[in-house]
Amino acid sequence: MCYEQTFKGKKSRSDWKNKSTERASIIRYQNAQLKRIKDEREKYKSQFKQAQRELEEERKKNNLPVSNKETLIFISLRLFLVGHIGFRGISRVFEILQKYLGITRAPCAQTIINWVTRYSLSKIWNYSGIPSICLDGSRFTNGGIWIMDTSIALGSGKILTVLELKLNHFENNKVAPTLEDINCVAVSVAKSWTGEGIANFLEQVIHITGKPSAYLKDGGRDLMKAVRLLNERGFSSLSIDDISHVVANLLRNEYTKHPLYDVFISACGQASKNLKQTMLAFFAPPQVSTKARFMNIHRLVKWAQIVLKHSPAGAVSKNSPVAKLRKSLGKLPECKSFINRFLRDAIPLLKSQEIIKSKGLNMETYQQCKELIEMIPQRSPVRIGFTVWMEKQLVVSASLGLGNIGMPVSSDNIESLFALGKTHGIGEIKDADRIALRLPAFCGKLTEDAGKMVMSITVNKQLEIEKQLLSLTRQRRKILPHPGSLTDSLLIESNSSLSLIPMPKNDQNSENIIDITELYDQKVGSNNKVIKIPDIPNGIINCSYATAS
Repeated sequence: MCYEQTFKGKKSRSDWKNKSTERASIIRYQNAQLKRIKDEREKYKSQFKQAQRELEEERKKNNLPVSNKETLIFISLRLFLVGHIGFRGISRVFEILQKYLGITRAPCAQTIINWVTRYSLSKIWNYSGIPSICLDGSRFTNGGIWIMDTSIALGSGKILTVLELKLNHFENNKVAPTLEDINCVAVSVAKSWTGEGIANFLEQVIHITGKPSAYLKDGGRDLMKAVRLLNERGFSSLSIDDISHVVANLLRNEYTKHPLYDVFISACGQASKNLKQTMLAFFAPPQVSTKARFMNIHRLVKWAQIVLKHSPAGAVSKNSPVAKLRKSLGKLPECKSFINRFLRDAIPLLKSQEIIKSKGLNMETYQQCKELIEMIPQRSPVRIGFTVWMEKQLVVSASLGLGNIGMPVSSDNIESLFALGKTHGIGEIKDADRIALRLPAFCGKLTEDAGKMVMSITVNKQLEIEKQLLSLTRQRRKILPHPGSLTDSLLIESNSSLSLIPMPKNDQNSENIIDITELYDQKVGSNNKVIKIPDIPNGIINCSYATAS
């Protein structure tokens, strides 16, 4: 009995140990499974977070303003051409905003200079012009006005620039044309320009783009002779005289003979010296260039009229501000008759000029201007000359079919272009070639395709043009630091100068040419009208699109 009880006790303890061991194994297995599940969960959670971070980075990358090189070029051109920021300034802007734009490396100033240069080359070489009429494969006349002018001497060269404006600009625009409405057709640099030289250059451009419907120019003799020579060579187009130069010439011819003119100019110069660096410096007269003085002399005359009103007649104390002002003005009060007469003629002309520039010349603006100049005496040469000019230009306007639309008569755009070229992106010494190379970039609208246009011009093409030009920068770097090198070949003046015109295109494949010969049957005996093809000898015109001659 005792043995059985003892055996049962041992058996129960053994079963309990086995069951405990089994439960412990199950628990360990379950814990292992739980740990595995937990580790997998943490792994998947980590992978999910990593995927989220990658997606977020990709999303941020795609949302950055600069996602490719073309966008970077476009922003650079916009900062230079629209914001008028210098090349070094643009580079610093990119350095500051590098993190926010997503740029790995900000472009240096020289890189931006190259982009602007290639943009200019692309605009010139790829310019196809306004649609032209084609006579037997030769371009004839297009629907544009060529605005032409030469710059003042810049270093050792002068720039001849040809801009193109649509003939019917005022049909769809209620304001004067800006540089965005104008394209640069051609640009060339020479030591000096003569009428024959201008005519030869324009003849090359005409062979590629077609001759314009009209030329818009100032009264310079060289441009007048060039137009006359082109007419004699069979490239005749109508001629439009710039209104600003007409008004300036009328006032100059009338008032340089006035006995008080020299006294007035001298008094203004003395007043400027006396007023500057004093308490009355705010009375100092505006600066007026000695060249083309009558383009802006009205500003000086208006200033004189206003200043004299601050010095009324009557006695004043010796040390009063009015007494000091009178002393500074010198002989200016003696010129009141000249001032009043000049403003009597100039103000109506300037108001008329503003109307015609904004709306173009047509019968409506002609009548408005006639009412404005009523205050000028009828026998005044100024009034007679301005009336004759308007009537002459109305005949040109009617010939162009712009009698009701309005004909552009202002070349202010080309003056603005020269001013931009001379003040942005050049060194202290004016270099005509360098300025001319960038002028086309300022013309026309800046689109997002600008980056592609820049990248379409290779570095070799750019260097091919620049290496032929005499560079002041290259001379300064190679000669100035090395005394005794004045006989170096770089000092010898090169005969090469910049000349850019549109690239010749295959007339048969151009979409901007209307071949009117297809509209007529030229068989003998046909009742249809026969068009006479102009005889243009082969090889008479140089068709190179970029030369340094």
